[in-house]
Amino acid sequence: MLRFHSPLSFDCQPWGKALEVIAGQVTAPGATLTTLTMNSGDSATVRNADLSSMIAMLAFGANNNAAGIMTIRSPKLHDNVQGIRNRIPAGSNQPLMVPGTYEMLWPQDNLTLQLSGSAVGGQLEQAWFLNYYSDLPGSASHLIGITELQQRWVHEWTTEVPVAPGGAGGYSGAVAINSTFDNFKANTDYALLGWYVDVLTSVVGFRSPDFANLRVGGPGLLSARWITGRWFYHLSQHLNLPLIPVFNAANKASTIVDVMANQAGAAVNVTAVLVELAGGLGSGSPMRALK
Repeated sequence: MLRFHSPLSFDCQPWGKALEVIAGQVTAPGATLTTLTMNSGDSATVRNADLSSMIAMLAFGANNNAAGIMTIRSPKLHDNVQGIRNRIPAGSNQPLMVPGTYEMLWPQDNLTLQLSGSAVGGQLEQAWFLNYYSDLPGSASHLIGITELQQRWVHEWTTEVPVAPGGAGGYSGAVAINSTFDNFKANTDYALLGWYVDVLTSVVGFRSPDFANLRVGGPGLLSARWITGRWFYHLSQHLNLPLIPVFNAANKASTIVDVMANQAGAAVNVTAVLVELAGGLGSGSPMRALK
């Protein structure tokens, strides 16, 4: 079921929020819709959570070598025959969900995720999905909304992270966010607004103890780069939910950046778009003074 705006009553819990990008791939499927092989650590089965909590798919897309079709099916969705079906142009990877909407998911539902595309031997067709949990047991991701971001905003800052993935698909090239440039201020919170890349890639991922060690992220786009440059900001703004990940500089060495690349395995420079945050709400940051 596709819903507009967020039911704020679902988001009243002060604990357990989680955001997670999952992804998978198929090898040279041709015109045959083929079930994704999910990346290591990822699953097409929705994580288990309380039925009264909000579980939602916020965005999805695919990076194809050749034009194909992507489907998301489940008996719990509209239907289990066509479900959510989209044509995927070659070399696009644009997010396909309408901004400000989401698709409700159900705990432990096993989604059927399929993709068609290139028939060339060895070519990888890859798809990604971004899911949100308002109360995921065992999770304590640090996620904030627009109001808190504005109240705590001190400086915008970007840091470049070179990533060298392999050509086997899946997540690879993992490096710490401070591996090349280490200009973080000690004991300081940083909000992750989004990222830029200089090479089209299927997924850009960030993992941190502050994100409950779940991977957050989305597509690596060369066109319409403003989409990913403010990825979490726009999601939070459109859905009125706390969807902006925050990590502390104390965890910089364990805040990991990786990518999912296709068979080309091209090196990519990921530029993380960050905001230095003041210590707490209402702390008199420059952005708050503009109000």
